[in-house]
Amino acid sequence: MFDWLEPGFMQNAVVGGLLVSLICGLLSVFIVLRRMAFVGAGISHAAFGGVALGFLLQVDPFWTGLAFAILVAFLIELVQTRGRVDEDTAIGIFFAAAMAVGVLFLHFSRTYNADIFGILFGNILAIGPQQLWQVTGVTAIVLLFLLLFYKELVFLSFDEEMAWVCGVPVQAVRYLFLAVLALVIIVAIYLVGIVLVSALLVIPAAVARNLTRHIHAMLLVSTLMAVAANLAGLALSYQIDLPSGATIVVILAGLFFLASLWGRRYKASRTRS
Repeated sequence: MFDWLEPGFMQNAVVGGLLVSLICGLLSVFIVLRRMAFVGAGISHAAFGGVALGFLLQVDPFWTGLAFAILVAFLIELVQTRGRVDEDTAIGIFFAAAMAVGVLFLHFSRTYNADIFGILFGNILAIGPQQLWQVTGVTAIVLLFLLLFYKELVFLSFDEEMAWVCGVPVQAVRYLFLAVLALVIIVAIYLVGIVLVSALLVIPAAVARNLTRHIHAMLLVSTLMAVAANLAGLALSYQIDLPSGATIVVILAGLFFLASLWGRRYKASRTRS
């Protein structure tokens, strides 16, 4: 039954996947509550430019991708708070520009790198000791951030204007959250790739919101859904030879539809009673 866990590369994939699922499941709640799904998608696609720069310079794309993702996240925040464009417009601009810059970087590198397919669509089975250490470090940073700023994040998620009035350092927390989000996106790329990473940051909380409205319960359910989809996706992809990242996202999507149906029936039964 658990023969799929025997290979060493699968053990690395499970450990890395569980850590990424944990932090994505937790952050997903605040992303959904703050209606930042498009922000996550924009940053993840913008990271492509930094990853491509890493290939061009022949350095670890983790660091160039991280720097690029944080830079773009901060620019999006700066433009939409001080400029004359809406947040979705700013995201659309940087989304397209960063992807275009990434394509140019790949062109100038003049060498084909097979890793780029894994970066785009995920290759969790290729996670090695170095990536595990990176994922572990990011997990520790995210958990520390949530521990220190949990109350502020909850306040911002439900009433940002009141948070300003009550003296919460809203701008600082927003920038910190974006930096942490960029960190998570970079490590999640190992799991599902740039193209699918936004699903891992949105669907778990969307499932939880269909099942509960209490934020503590949402955090728990969201994390459990992300972890369960990761384990089920890895097992299924190993058994029948499917792309692991895409399989995980499809399972998450299936969980969302099931949760939506349950939520509608539950509401209908309460209305009739």
